[in-house]
Amino acid sequence: MLRVAVPNKGSLADASIEILKEAGYRQRVDSRDLILVDNDNGVEFYYLRPRDIAIYVGSGELEAGITGRDLLIDSGALANELLSLDFGASTFRFASPVDVEWTLSDIAGKRVATAYPGLVTTYLSERGISADVVRLDGAVESSVRLGVADVIADVVSTGNTLRQAGLKIFGEPILVSEAIVIARKDVTIPADLEILIRRLQGVVTARQYVLLDYDVPSVSVDAACAITPGLESPTISPLQKADWVAVRAMVLRKDTNRLMDELWSLGARGILVTDIHACRL
Repeated sequence: MLRVAVPNKGSLADASIEILKEAGYRQRVDSRDLILVDNDNGVEFYYLRPRDIAIYVGSGELEAGITGRDLLIDSGALANELLSLDFGASTFRFASPVDVEWTLSDIAGKRVATAYPGLVTTYLSERGISADVVRLDGAVESSVRLGVADVIADVVSTGNTLRQAGLKIFGEPILVSEAIVIARKDVTIPADLEILIRRLQGVVTARQYVLLDYDVPSVSVDAACAITPGLESPTISPLQKADWVAVRAMVLRKDTNRLMDELWSLGARGILVTDIHACRL
């Protein structure tokens, strides 16, 4: 039976459970449950601390897990990313006092406070920079003011928390993270894990795309298909109305309204948008 780790708390927990449900897997209803067995799909789900998941998977105790890309890199575990799940996005940046102009090279020999010492150490060493990385479990923004560090490396969203602490971002992003599926390195992926990956990929794609249907004059069909090329090619069907065709194509959800405007200007009518709940591509 396939053994899969799922975050038991934190920002990834609820979204991980939701995507597994959409992929057809049973999930726990009581947050106190540590294990759930889905006999219909041959999977055992283990609900673990997000920081521990990469360790369990990398050691071979579990075949796969859902965790953050940041947590995987920070752990140094022998595990690989198999699939990005398009949720739980976060960006890691360096930040320094607002009254000092820093560059990446200025970090050499300085103290860097972070909750992700493995990630930061790897990033700096790959760039030939040696620094004293100070591990903190929280309130990293206060470390400079309290004299524990010279700069910090932390998750940044709006930057409001940094500004309140008298800090500003510098340098390129250290990492753009999101929820991912991981498996042990250098191990053949079992068939039941391949199925789980296909199911999850189907959910991710279904969330990103919609079906766009519209009618368009035959003389404009090439221009219309250039606007909505689909994943491989659009489906085109003749209509009873002479010199008109019906077109169906998958388009990115975020582009839907812009594409509808362009198609309308081209002469398309009866433009309809339909959600996709699951797919295999």
